[in-house]
Amino acid sequence: MEIVIGADHAGYEYKNKLKQYLDSKGYKVTDVGASSSDPSDYPDFAQKVVQELALADDKRGILVCGSGIGMAIVANRSRGVRAARCVRMQDVQSARRHNNINCLCLGERENTFEEAREMVDLFLKTEFDEGRHRKRVDKIDQPGIQVIKHPLVQTKLTQLRDKNTTKKEFRELIGELTGLMFYEATRSCPTDTQVVETPLTEAHGREMLQRILLVPILRAGLGMVDPILKLVPTAKVGHIGLYRDEDSLEPVEYYLKVPENLDNCIVLLLDPMLATGGSAAKAISLLKQKGFTDDLRFLCLVAAPEGVETVKEAHPDVSIYAASVDEKLNEDGYILPGLGDAGDRLFGTV
Repeated sequence: MEIVIGADHAGYEYKNKLKQYLDSKGYKVTDVGASSSDPSDYPDFAQKVVQELALADDKRGILVCGSGIGMAIVANRSRGVRAARCVRMQDVQSARRHNNINCLCLGERENTFEEAREMVDLFLKTEFDEGRHRKRVDKIDQPGIQVIKHPLVQTKLTQLRDKNTTKKEFRELIGELTGLMFYEATRSCPTDTQVVETPLTEAHGREMLQRILLVPILRAGLGMVDPILKLVPTAKVGHIGLYRDEDSLEPVEYYLKVPENLDNCIVLLLDPMLATGGSAAKAISLLKQKGFTDDLRFLCLVAAPEGVETVKEAHPDVSIYAASVDEKLNEDGYILPGLGDAGDRLFGTV
């Protein structure tokens, strides 16, 4: 088991002592800083630790600050990380057995070093109880829906809704909104260090580790592809074509083409509208049948509550990103207030 440890200035002393202790016990330890007791910001080190945890299931994280609270807040913002701030042995035991935490947050001002060391030992040796707790922990990692409320996103969405917006403006707004939302939808992607030469000296930066696969649902989803390709030109693109059977009202596949053998990638399914959810759920099923099961994300601009419910019931492991969850569907299956028919407005078929 590899241990990734980090601390700000307030946890610097305990971090160094814990690293020495873990080294002596034969653990492989990665220290992400801080490198001194000079004032520093705890989010910087918490983010470094959780980035390492995202790369492998067999790693555990230890974070130390003054209280442990700030570290836990930052760590728990990352998908797949279950962090707990612990001050008692009972806290650690319960968090490991019942919550399967993979990141222990300690406060240097809250416990003696001997107590902190004992809690680390318990954290590393205590097993998850599974059983009834497995279902509950799995629900923690289910991503749900994220509505992006950034003022710029909401301003452009309002312009997109306007019936007086021209086709040219509509296409441009779709692109701008897609780019802004892509930024949010990939915020949690793991990165690795990348060293480059600037005109003056060497610089250490970050580089995304996972590849991107874009899969628009034809036809409206096509309008969301190019804006992302401008940001990530190396992204791969697949296509899914679906139509609704007039008798059964079920989505029927008529076209499916995706890259083969594309491992360790983020799959972004694209469609401006999530109405009934039937097409989205069907498209996700088709992608899973093709082997894309690890990191599927659905990106839309406007969703109806009925569509969100359909997708979450069929695929609770899939993240949904939207600029708005609107009021409801009307009797014809259109989202209210919605955008109208996004495909018609994009391609001028009205």
